[in-house]
Amino acid sequence: MSDTQFTIAIDGPAAAGKGTISKAVAARFGFAHLDTGLLYRAVGRRTLQGMEPIAAAQALSAEDLEQGDLRTAEIAQAASKVAVIPEVRSALVDFQRAFARRGGGAVLDGRDIGTVICPEAEVKLFVTASAEVRAERRFLELSAKGSDVTRDQVLSDVRERDARDAERSTAPMKPAEDAVLLDTSDLSIEAALAKAIEVIEKLRPAKS
Repeated sequence: MSDTQFTIAIDGPAAAGKGTISKAVAARFGFAHLDTGLLYRAVGRRTLQGMEPIAAAQALSAEDLEQGDLRTAEIAQAASKVAVIPEVRSALVDFQRAFARRGGGAVLDGRDIGTVICPEAEVKLFVTASAEVRAERRFLELSAKGSDVTRDQVLSDVRERDARDAERSTAPMKPAEDAVLLDTSDLSIEAALAKAIEVIEKLRPAKS
């Protein structure tokens, strides 16, 4: 096997660091990267504008992923709500799977990549951290962008979203049985990235 079809699936809850790690890993190995959460955020954004969730998912375009406001807390909550709808998830599966098996290698991060979207991925990581650590990271991120939020509010949102993601009937968030667990609670981003690269290097085929 060569890097022409090499998929890295990185799952985990909000603010665990999976997005930062995924982007860095993709850059390190020269692979394409897809933040699958953006798909759900884009659908959530459409619903906030009055569109029906399933119709929004079926009509999703690449341009929808380029909107500058997809990282707001309001859209994050809307994304989590539409993500529990089986028909929404089904509408987005083919897009994700096609991206995963594109030539040149791919890194996908989300909540069900290793379990549902790419169960045959060559590398599976589950990046996590305590709810308190993740809430603090998200609070600092939102505050830096000028959002008027409190630490307690953000922690409540994180716990609510975790519960919704883990308890949904379709594709609940959980580690794949063969995923490598990476807890970033007490790790710097550099240390977390180093551990991720170490795992990938062990499973990546040597170039001839």
